[in-house]
Amino acid sequence: MIVHEERPLFRDRADAGKRLGEKLGRYRGTEAVVFAIPRGGVPVAVQVADELGALLDIVVTRKIQIPSNPEAGYGAVTEDGIVVLNEPLVDQLRLSESQIERHAEDVRAEIARRSAIYRSKLEAPPTEGKTAIIIDDGLASGFTMVAAAKSVQQRGAANIVVAVPVASGMAYDLVKPLVDDLVCLAVARIYQFAVASFYDNWYDLTDGEVVQYLGGWRRRHSRTQEQES
Repeated sequence: MIVHEERPLFRDRADAGKRLGEKLGRYRGTEAVVFAIPRGGVPVAVQVADELGALLDIVVTRKIQIPSNPEAGYGAVTEDGIVVLNEPLVDQLRLSESQIERHAEDVRAEIARRSAIYRSKLEAPPTEGKTAIIIDDGLASGFTMVAAAKSVQQRGAANIVVAVPVASGMAYDLVKPLVDDLVCLAVARIYQFAVASFYDNWYDLTDGEVVQYLGGWRRRHSRTQEQES
């Protein structure tokens, strides 16, 4: 679906995840692994993993903030050290290599902190040879997702699927050629794009809430395994 103006499409991330999981039905029973991009992608991914009966993992990646505009970014870094830059924007901002490295190092420190917290609740399943479905609550620039896809590919995934409730036209066009499948419920080809505007209830999650979501999924998954054994 293509939308041309910002309007709420989803009640919250859980609603978006349920609807996205239904759209991904062809991956049910395929031993796909669902990867959540914390923080906002976690509630969406938990719903998708439940819907597909798939294993859940995380791929921790963070945007590199523009110093003069922390809400925006000019690239992204992953937990395994991959750096993806928006090169035209870097040129426009006239950032030096030393500035970029300093900004990236700050992001790495935050990624390490988050990874330690989240990994205490979630054991990484095997990825090699599997289909990886990477989930976020939306794509604005797309560079964080590009970094996440490179990270998961480096882990040995055979196929990379990106699935999001909503994306800007720019992000959709950036990501689509780089992955095996891109599932997006709504593409917004508008000038000013904000993921939050497509949700009735959208807010910044805390680390504690992310841990609760991951712990809840782990408990449900454990009960399912016990019932099947």
